[in-house]
Amino acid sequence: RDSQQADIQHLSRWKKWKRTSNKSLKKILSEVKGLSSYLVLWRHDIHSIEGKFGTGIQSYFFFLRFLVLLNFVIFILMFSFVTLPTIISKYGIFNSTIVKISPKDIADNCTIYEPSGNKGLVYFYAYIKDLLSGTGFLEMTSLFYGYYTADAVWISIMRYNLPLAYLLATFAYLALSLVWIIKRSVEGFKQNLVHDADQFQSYCNKVFAGWDFCITDPNAARMKHRSLLCELQTDLQEEKLKQKIAERTMKEKLRIYSLRIFINIIVIAILSGCFYSIYRVTVFSQENSNVSIRNDRFSQGCNANSQANLVVQYLPSMVITLANFIGPLIFSFLITFEDYTPAFEIKLTLMRCVFVRLANIGVLLFSLWSQISDCGTDKCKPCGYNYKLYPCWESDVGQEMYKLMIFDFIIILAVPLFVDFPRKLLVTHCSCKPVQWLGRQEFGISDNVLEIIYGQTICWIGTFFSPLLPAIATIKYFIIFYIKKISLIHTCKPAARPLRASSSNFFFLVVLLIGLILAFIPVGVSIARIPSSKACGPFRNFNTSWEVVPDTVLEFPTVLQQILFGMASEAFAVPFFMI
Repeated sequence: RDSQQADIQHLSRWKKWKRTSNKSLKKILSEVKGLSSYLVLWRHDIHSIEGKFGTGIQSYFFFLRFLVLLNFVIFILMFSFVTLPTIISKYGIFNSTIVKISPKDIADNCTIYEPSGNKGLVYFYAYIKDLLSGTGFLEMTSLFYGYYTADAVWISIMRYNLPLAYLLATFAYLALSLVWIIKRSVEGFKQNLVHDADQFQSYCNKVFAGWDFCITDPNAARMKHRSLLCELQTDLQEEKLKQKIAERTMKEKLRIYSLRIFINIIVIAILSGCFYSIYRVTVFSQENSNVSIRNDRFSQGCNANSQANLVVQYLPSMVITLANFIGPLIFSFLITFEDYTPAFEIKLTLMRCVFVRLANIGVLLFSLWSQISDCGTDKCKPCGYNYKLYPCWESDVGQEMYKLMIFDFIIILAVPLFVDFPRKLLVTHCSCKPVQWLGRQEFGISDNVLEIIYGQTICWIGTFFSPLLPAIATIKYFIIFYIKKISLIHTCKPAARPLRASSSNFFFLVVLLIGLILAFIPVGVSIARIPSSKACGPFRNFNTSWEVVPDTVLEFPTVLQQILFGMASEAFAVPFFMI
């Protein structure tokens, strides 16, 4: 310090002021960073969960918080660039107007779109039905694609190209999700790499560098103790299993591998049954619900037909939810016979369940597309798609994604309330052996993570067809956090096999990344391959949604056009994506 003070005396006034300013700025930034940590969402709740249940369960709640923030950012993006300009222009705010250009060279019957709105005397039941199915009064709100029927928006003297903004906002939210997930995955991958490098090094890190010396509160110290204890328990259990695997005889290995092959054949049979059921139910639902809607348009009320129509509309969601519920239960039961380590057991169960859930969405969309593009007996000759059954097919797909999200949320609410809570009461107050053997419900990390990854994949696919779906997802995950927290503390017990946070965080993000990549496929096919609706939406004057891009490029100067078309050519694009 004396040496530094001596050096400062020889400095000029400017350098002294600069050094003092840098010091003050660093101090201010440090204090702001410390204060901002108190603004982090659910900071205290997550620390409390870590202390009581370990870092494995804490990683699930970290993951849930990440998805809340991601969906909120996606909602802000879609609302700012798509919904807000449309609402402003519809109500004439800031001297704004909507520009609508009549479609050219299109048959008149392709442009007819009459949403099944409620007419005449409307019963309260009809509003509940509409709220659950996305039809009726909700169909022509800003929630769905059909609301954004505009070719451009004039705000004062500025022309806003709504079709281009809609497409670019879609690309932006997918790109943002990809970059954000990869960034978080890299951090988890580095931790995972360090941990897997040497087990002894990992143990030394916990013993000699695991304690947080900033802790001064006794409660926080107890929580940290428990957290370290859970980590050490996990390490010891994994080492014990590895030792057991190393001591297996050839006969035992042969028995286990034969059993694993047999179990995988059963898994494939279950998956095939799920996919076929969803395909048949979706085709039946689409063919019958559209007929029922036309019949109900003039007969509103709480009658048997309306109830049956709601059930028919929800059939795909019900079958998918049933498959998602039964599939993981069977897989969790089967994997106990395969004799894997706890970490690998969770990963394999997750991958099987991921395949069921995400492939179920894929089968649903494939079934819808087969109906939309069903051109038998010249059904879609004038328009390029089945316009009689789907005058605005994008809104219909949006409604299916909306129903999946709502039904998924209802199931997540219902299971703790009607299954976990009564089970806990039985275990607490009934001493009979079968009930005590059943015990309290375990908080299965893989099942809970899969629930929210499934919901997030629905959101990514559905946002193109329903721009405000991320807002619903944000509210849904916000409520789920408190439901899962209450369920964990009061009705469930931690898993018998503890889970390490470093590996689970990374793996959760990898599975989420798989969900995002799978979401690219249906959104990409809808944009580039399927003809856009001619009766609704911002792309009704284009053959496909993608055509708005080359159409906009043609308005640029010739030199810029040549550069952009050169970048889009295979000669440039293929090496670029490979790199």
